[in-house]
Amino acid sequence: MIPHHFFYQLVLFGLLWLCVMLYDAWPSGGVPDEQRPVKPITPRRTRSNKPKPFAGLTHKPHCAACEHEATPPQPPPPVPPDPIPPTNRRPRQVDTSMHFCPHVGCTYRGWVSLRNLRANGHPNGGPWRQLHCASCGGYVSETHGTIFHGKKRRSLP
Repeated sequence: MIPHHFFYQLVLFGLLWLCVMLYDAWPSGGVPDEQRPVKPITPRRTRSNKPKPFAGLTHKPHCAACEHEATPPQPPPPVPPDPIPPTNRRPRQVDTSMHFCPHVGCTYRGWVSLRNLRANGHPNGGPWRQLHCASCGGYVSETHGTIFHGKKRRSLP
């Protein structure tokens, strides 16, 4: 009769042989099969110090008449609308001479000190006033166009 230790050694030898065969047959990830040609690193291009001509006039006109024709006509400056006349209402205590209406359809857009803005109180009890444009009927915050636009001021305890 064959001792059972012989079978254990035979199984151990079989597992060892299987591990060696799998190690040889398994593809290794360390070395690629195909070697790609290495592209040399090209240095970065340096910028030219020469001035570039602008897209408009690239040469000086020959005579004064040509120079006059070469200059485009300047549009006339915009004319501000007439100030809104004062009303018989109680005068407002708030100075709005440094504010303007930012709404696109308003004729007073971008013009300051034309008496079109009126103080309308503090919305939601906040610290900043709300201004009402008498021309377009729009509302704008007192902080519009400043670094405080959209910020909430905290009260000190």
